[in-house]
Amino acid sequence: MKKVFLIAMVLIAATITANAQDKKEESKVKHLTYNEFLKKVWDFEKDPNTFTYKGKLPAIVDFYADWCGPCRRVAPIMEKLAEEYDGKLLVYKINTEQERDLASAFQIKSIPTVLFIPMESQPMMQVGALPEEGYRKVIEEQLLK
Repeated sequence: MKKVFLIAMVLIAATITANAQDKKEESKVKHLTYNEFLKKVWDFEKDPNTFTYKGKLPAIVDFYADWCGPCRRVAPIMEKLAEEYDGKLLVYKINTEQERDLASAFQIKSIPTVLFIPMESQPMMQVGALPEEGYRKVIEEQLLK
């Protein structure tokens, strides 16, 4: 009986710890679907010729795939930037395998591809992974200027 009680206590403690860890590690990076992109970023179906950003903060949109090695290297950088610039910048991710129509609309042929969206000028695309300093430079010089 003591062994059953001890095992139950260990399982309860492990569950509590795991739940606390899950809450602690909630990501600031938000994954977007096609429809969410239309609502939060740009409704290119209604106005395909004029980019009109719908957000209230500058944004980064990371087009990626789970199998992509460079994408996996960029992911923790995006998490870090989203945390650091919380309240100043939005960081979105779009899985090109799940959102093929969205990837096609942006003619994504290579990943990672990152879309930088300033508040008052046109968006910029970066194909390929940058080092963390490269993303910071674009954020500071183009998005938060």
